[in-house]
Amino acid sequence: MNVMRLGYAFMGVGLALVKWPVLFQDVRSLPVMEGVVACLLTGMSLLAFLGLRYPVRMLPILLFEVAWKVIWLGTVAIPHLIANDLSTEARDVLFNCSFIVVIAAVIPWRYTWQRYARTPGDPWR
Repeated sequence: MNVMRLGYAFMGVGLALVKWPVLFQDVRSLPVMEGVVACLLTGMSLLAFLGLRYPVRMLPILLFEVAWKVIWLGTVAIPHLIANDLSTEARDVLFNCSFIVVIAAVIPWRYTWQRYARTPGDPWR
Protein backbone atom coordinates (compact mmCIF):
# COMPACT_ATOMS: atom_id res chain seq x y z
CA MET A 1 0.00 0.00 0.00
CA ASN A 2 2.75 2.44 0.87
CA VAL A 3 4.53 1.71 -2.40
CA MET A 4 1.31 2.57 -4.22
CA ARG A 5 1.11 5.76 -2.18
CA LEU A 6 4.57 6.67 -3.45
CA GLY A 7 3.24 6.29 -6.99
CA TYR A 8 0.25 8.51 -6.24
CA ALA A 9 2.51 11.11 -4.62
CA PHE A 10 4.92 11.00 -7.57
CA MET A 11 2.07 11.52 -10.02
CA GLY A 12 0.18 14.10 -7.95
CA VAL A 13 3.18 16.26 -7.07
CA GLY A 14 4.63 16.04 -10.58
CA LEU A 15 1.39 17.15 -12.19
CA ALA A 16 0.85 19.83 -9.55
CA LEU A 17 4.27 21.33 -10.24
CA VAL A 18 3.81 21.30 -14.00
CA LYS A 19 0.07 21.81 -14.63
CA TRP A 20 -1.31 23.81 -11.72
CA PRO A 21 0.68 26.94 -12.65
CA VAL A 22 -0.80 26.71 -16.17
CA LEU A 23 -4.28 26.51 -14.68
CA PHE A 24 -3.71 29.53 -12.45
CA GLN A 25 -2.44 31.63 -15.35
CA ASP A 26 -4.89 32.91 -17.93
CA VAL A 27 -6.10 29.52 -19.19
CA ARG A 28 -8.49 31.25 -21.55
CA SER A 29 -5.52 32.42 -23.64
CA LEU A 30 -4.37 28.84 -24.35
CA PRO A 31 -5.38 26.99 -27.50
CA VAL A 32 -8.47 24.89 -26.79
CA MET A 33 -6.74 21.51 -26.60
CA GLU A 34 -3.92 22.82 -24.40
CA GLY A 35 -6.56 24.15 -22.01
CA VAL A 36 -8.35 20.81 -22.06
CA VAL A 37 -5.11 18.96 -21.32
CA ALA A 38 -4.23 21.36 -18.48
CA CYS A 39 -7.65 20.88 -16.87
CA LEU A 40 -7.65 17.10 -17.38
CA LEU A 41 -4.20 16.66 -15.88
CA THR A 42 -5.02 18.98 -12.98
CA GLY A 43 -8.03 16.78 -12.25
CA MET A 44 -5.80 13.71 -12.47
CA SER A 45 -3.43 15.23 -9.91
CA LEU A 46 -6.30 15.87 -7.51
CA LEU A 47 -7.43 12.26 -7.88
CA ALA A 48 -3.84 11.09 -7.36
CA PHE A 49 -3.79 12.96 -4.05
CA LEU A 50 -7.03 11.17 -3.14
CA GLY A 51 -5.14 7.95 -3.90
CA LEU A 52 -2.84 8.74 -0.97
CA ARG A 53 -5.80 8.10 1.31
CA TYR A 54 -7.45 5.30 -0.71
CA PRO A 55 -4.68 3.58 -2.69
CA VAL A 56 -6.62 0.47 -3.74
CA ARG A 57 -9.90 2.24 -4.49
CA MET A 58 -8.13 4.77 -6.72
CA LEU A 59 -6.18 2.12 -8.65
CA PRO A 60 -8.08 2.90 -11.89
CA ILE A 61 -6.38 6.31 -11.91
CA LEU A 62 -2.97 4.63 -12.07
CA LEU A 63 -4.25 2.21 -14.70
CA PHE A 64 -5.57 5.10 -16.81
CA GLU A 65 -2.20 6.84 -16.55
CA VAL A 66 -0.37 3.72 -17.72
CA ALA A 67 -2.92 2.99 -20.46
CA TRP A 68 -2.88 6.35 -22.22
CA LYS A 69 0.89 6.62 -22.09
CA VAL A 70 1.45 3.10 -23.40
CA ILE A 71 -1.05 3.77 -26.21
CA TRP A 72 0.70 7.05 -27.10
CA LEU A 73 4.12 5.43 -27.00
CA GLY A 74 3.00 2.54 -29.20
CA THR A 75 1.01 4.49 -31.76
CA VAL A 76 2.90 7.80 -31.95
CA ALA A 77 6.37 7.76 -30.41
CA ILE A 78 7.73 4.40 -31.52
CA PRO A 79 6.68 4.74 -35.19
CA HIS A 80 8.30 8.20 -35.30
CA LEU A 81 11.42 6.90 -33.55
CA ILE A 82 11.69 4.09 -36.10
CA ALA A 83 11.25 6.58 -38.95
CA ASN A 84 13.73 8.91 -37.22
CA ASP A 85 11.40 11.92 -37.59
CA LEU A 86 10.33 12.65 -34.01
CA SER A 87 9.62 16.36 -33.55
CA THR A 88 10.99 18.38 -30.65
CA GLU A 89 7.51 18.63 -29.14
CA ALA A 90 7.02 14.86 -29.41
CA ARG A 91 10.45 14.31 -27.83
CA ASP A 92 9.31 16.38 -24.85
CA VAL A 93 6.17 14.25 -24.51
CA LEU A 94 8.26 11.10 -24.89
CA PHE A 95 10.53 12.27 -22.06
CA ASN A 96 7.50 12.97 -19.83
CA CYS A 97 5.94 9.61 -20.73
CA SER A 98 9.13 7.78 -19.81
CA PHE A 99 8.29 8.33 -16.14
CA ILE A 100 5.46 5.83 -16.55
CA VAL A 101 7.91 3.15 -15.40
CA VAL A 102 7.54 4.52 -11.87
CA ILE A 103 3.75 4.23 -11.96
CA ALA A 104 3.85 0.80 -13.62
CA ALA A 105 6.26 -0.41 -10.95
CA VAL A 106 3.96 0.46 -8.04
CA ILE A 107 0.79 -1.15 -9.45
CA PRO A 108 0.00 -4.50 -7.84
CA TRP A 109 -0.42 -6.33 -11.15
CA ARG A 110 -1.48 -9.70 -9.73
CA TYR A 111 -4.28 -8.04 -7.73
CA THR A 112 -5.20 -5.90 -10.76
CA TRP A 113 -5.46 -8.97 -13.01
CA GLN A 114 -7.57 -10.87 -10.49
CA ARG A 115 -9.80 -7.89 -9.66
CA TYR A 116 -10.43 -6.54 -13.16
CA ALA A 117 -9.91 -9.50 -15.50
CA ARG A 118 -10.79 -12.61 -13.52
CA THR A 119 -13.61 -11.38 -11.26
CA PRO A 120 -17.08 -11.49 -12.82
CA GLY A 121 -18.47 -8.08 -13.64
CA ASP A 122 -21.49 -6.47 -12.02
CA PRO A 123 -24.87 -7.65 -13.34
CA TRP A 124 -26.54 -5.51 -15.99
CA ARG A 125 -29.97 -5.45 -14.35
